[in-house]
Amino acid sequence: MRYFIELAYKGTHYHGWQYQPDAASVQETLEKALSVLLRTPIEIVGAGRTDAGVHAQQMFAHFDCEAIFEIPVLVHKLNSYLPKDIAIFNIHKVNDDAHARFDATKRTYEYHIHTFKNAFECDDSWYYGLPLNVEKMNEACKILFNYSDFECFSKVNTDVNTFNCKIYEAHWQHNNDKLVFTISADRFLRNMVRAIVGTMINIGLEKISLTDFTKIIESKDRNKAGFSVPAHGLYLTKVEYEYL
Repeated sequence: MRYFIELAYKGTHYHGWQYQPDAASVQETLEKALSVLLRTPIEIVGAGRTDAGVHAQQMFAHFDCEAIFEIPVLVHKLNSYLPKDIAIFNIHKVNDDAHARFDATKRTYEYHIHTFKNAFECDDSWYYGLPLNVEKMNEACKILFNYSDFECFSKVNTDVNTFNCKIYEAHWQHNNDKLVFTISADRFLRNMVRAIVGTMINIGLEKISLTDFTKIIESKDRNKAGFSVPAHGLYLTKVEYEYL
């Protein structure tokens, strides 16, 4: 039987979601916990791969298990067994052909910036104190909707077959000393959100124009885009499916 597990994690102490041979990952930590509690080897498949230091407010993964268990009991046991930086929300029984990665229809990320130095947010948000033209950054967001190929924002030497993504939402929100970028799409390329944010920072600094931003996208050249902002400000906030 196949199950979807819904969880959140703080990525500070993990080298990303995906299993790493010599470093702690969220996937490995969760697999070990499920295997111990269900008393059978469990392998899980995530909705996507977050990089080292990236957080998830909502992540899904699927696993197969023939053992009989009560979902509320297993959720409670997992939350007691797992480290404090991984939280289980729920477990959903799904069809045997359901797939956490391939069936996801939309994913949403947020990038958090604090513009006034805050000692309590240093692991959860990126501090950037220079003044930014947020209005121009939001104008750049509108340009994203005109395109589907975002190779210029992709990590080089990646193994994807296409650089096409359909963006549904993109905007900046400024509230006092907090600046949050929200973006939703059917899929994301590796490092894509962090590269978009870094490029838009240059727009906010007025180092590059909106015309330059358009040319960067059309160039399909990662070297022409901006820097990649630090991982600890990035959150996977929502993963959507038609049947959940």
